[in-house]
Amino acid sequence: MPELPEVEVTRRSFADRIAGAEVLALRLGKPLRWPLGCAPDTLVGRRVVHVGRRGKYLLLQLDDGGCLLLHLGMSGSLQFAHSLPASGVHDHFDLLTSKGLLRLHDPRRFGAVVWVPDERDARAVKLLGRLGVEPLEAGFDPLAFHRALQQRRAPIKQVLLAGDIVVGVGNIYASESLFLAGIRPTVRADRISLPRARRLHAAIVDVLAYAVALGGSTLRDFSNADGQSGYFQREAHVYGREGLPCRVCATPVRALRQGQRSTFFCPVCQTF
Repeated sequence: MPELPEVEVTRRSFADRIAGAEVLALRLGKPLRWPLGCAPDTLVGRRVVHVGRRGKYLLLQLDDGGCLLLHLGMSGSLQFAHSLPASGVHDHFDLLTSKGLLRLHDPRRFGAVVWVPDERDARAVKLLGRLGVEPLEAGFDPLAFHRALQQRRAPIKQVLLAGDIVVGVGNIYASESLFLAGIRPTVRADRISLPRARRLHAAIVDVLAYAVALGGSTLRDFSNADGQSGYFQREAHVYGREGLPCRVCATPVRALRQGQRSTFFCPVCQTF
């Protein structure tokens, strides 16, 4: 599943190029997770003012105050170009603009494109209202992060994945952040001291920023809107490296299952 770095990389790859573009047409393919929420023709003539991001959602702000919320789902990706081939069986959303065509390719159809009149709309609040603090913005405060962890008795890896304390720390980057912080993924969140919470806070920021710089992770078929793959997975310390030597101490990396997801850790480097 594309995580925060992949979504941010996607945003950066087309946001400047589509800004100011007029919507000329909108084509829908097979149904996605949720309906669009308006007749496609009603968006013709609108202009894309800005492309933002909230967690794993891309927000295409329109000049009438409306917004298109885009989610890449499990296997989706966006393309933006002056021209693209005819839409295929897995191309479920085409936004033709005066500056190019934005296409959502989503083989598993867990993605979504939802129009809302503004971000106060009930659908927007349902999708975005419970998301935690953005980890790459100034509002991600280590003291507030620690206070929130003290209210949770679940394993720290599961708390990070929940996304309501800090948003976007998905499976790959939670494992990597916990490794850098020296914290085992099974430790209860409320047992993490302030110094360790500070260390984890810094690790989350560093890991996500580094992943964005490397174009995200391409485990199967992720690519940004220019068709470029990510390379973070080549630099991972523990994720996907079960049985391989830890890059720090050479101890074999271990794996376990948490909430139906694979978790990777080093039993020596992650001692707490």
